[in-house]
Amino acid sequence: MSSKDPLKEYLRTYDTLINDDSAIDKLLEIKDIFQEISDNGKKVILAGNGGSAAMASHVAVDITKNAGIRALTFNEYDLITTLANDYGYENWIAKGIEFFYNPGDVIVLISASGKSENVVRAAKYSQELGLKTITFSGFEKGNPLRSSGDINLWVDSKTYNVVEMTHHIWLLAIVDMIISENK
Repeated sequence: MSSKDPLKEYLRTYDTLINDDSAIDKLLEIKDIFQEISDNGKKVILAGNGGSAAMASHVAVDITKNAGIRALTFNEYDLITTLANDYGYENWIAKGIEFFYNPGDVIVLISASGKSENVVRAAKYSQELGLKTITFSGFEKGNPLRSSGDINLWVDSKTYNVVEMTHHIWLLAIVDMIISENK
């Protein structure tokens, strides 16, 4: 029989990261922003690569269906490949934003490493457009995405699953807070 200690330590890591006071303050601020843009008829656009893209889709569905706030992602393969082919992979998310944003929308960009060039460029472009930009990253403290938004959440870990699951829990916590307030 294996010891439970390694699993308990692993789960304590999540507890420590998820309950960071600075992150909690930012999550409450994001919740208020999402509610405000919904009241103003605006939407949330979420984007990332790989697991972060899958997370963006899950969160967009829950924000729309359960919290009543319009949200979308760019996860259709024909859209991704068209934009990447025509404008370069490093620019496809920024081009998606260009084609789908409206003034007043909020952009949420997710990258575990914070170094994905297409995500970093999308953050810069969103800022140039004057859109409220929220980033989720991890790994290195000085990653370029960590300072690219109006609100930046960073996970102090170099383990993909820990970073991605912390992002996922934080984002779904925002959705659940909105749902509970709207009951």
